[in-house]
Amino acid sequence: MARMSKGLIQEDFAITSSTNFISLLENGKTSPTLQKLEAICSTLDTHPLTLVALAYALESESSTEFDQLLQRVADEVRDLISFQAR
Repeated sequence: MARMSKGLIQEDFAITSSTNFISLLENGKTSPTLQKLEAICSTLDTHPLTLVALAYALESESSTEFDQLLQRVADEVRDLISFQAR
């Protein structure tokens, strides 16, 4: 979905991944490492968190549920940053 929305083909990821890996990833047959996710997102010109959020959005029952998830994540990150600053 993300790849196609950017008008990219699997071969556009040749520097970071094989077309087989991209196909497996798109079909939910494998999961990327964080490093691989960052490389793929670099090709997509998209932040890695966007793809993680997209995965959750596709499973959400509604946009409200997804908005609540994003708010929860934002709150948890702020709490963790606040804790670190102590």
